[in-house]
Amino acid sequence: MMLDVRGMSKHFGGIYAVKDCTFSVKEGTITSIIGPNGAGKTTLFNLINGILVPDAGAIVFQDQVITGLKPFEIARAGISRTFQLAKVFKNLTVRDNLLLAKQATDTELQETLKKMHYARDLDAKAGDLSYGQQRLVELARATLLPHKLLLLDEPTAGVNPAVRKELATILRDLKKQGNTILLIEHDMDFVMGISDEIVVLNEGTVLAQGSPEAVQKNPRVLEAYLGK
Repeated sequence: MMLDVRGMSKHFGGIYAVKDCTFSVKEGTITSIIGPNGAGKTTLFNLINGILVPDAGAIVFQDQVITGLKPFEIARAGISRTFQLAKVFKNLTVRDNLLLAKQATDTELQETLKKMHYARDLDAKAGDLSYGQQRLVELARATLLPHKLLLLDEPTAGVNPAVRKELATILRDLKKQGNTILLIEHDMDFVMGISDEIVVLNEGTVLAQGSPEAVQKNPRVLEAYLGK
């Protein structure tokens, strides 16, 4: 198993954002985390990559316990991440944004961007890019960092339908290249189209985990999240 989250809990002022959360991610798959706003999805990501320290539970990454490690230590262990809002350094060029992840030649950087369907040059200033292009640069940076697991927090948020369609193709291609991906997403068509497994969170607890087909038929999921 690539990632095991075991009994993870985190509370703020007595209110649990994540409570006794347990699920797993298989190597070479795309696993999507869904759930209503406030379900604890981003808090869970912040626990996995070390931004937050859990109150209880353990995170096991490739048979190694990483609970309580600092974000840079978890990144070095092989977990790379994007955020809910695109985080690029807008005053830097695309090249310099990418070099923050890894020292590389222009050829290597261009090859990475090509995989992201990015059409601008390396000298373009990140702040001059559209929001969708900034998303692609952020994803390119995450894949450039040596990694075994990609955490993507709402990759389609704020992008137009054309970029959303491209992102689906990009993520499928990354999977074919051997990447393991764990993502948070609200776009159900996107999720159902690319996921091998879906984890459903509700009030910080795992309500269900299974294939897209199984999740869509789960009465508890339909009631709590899909509204049927």
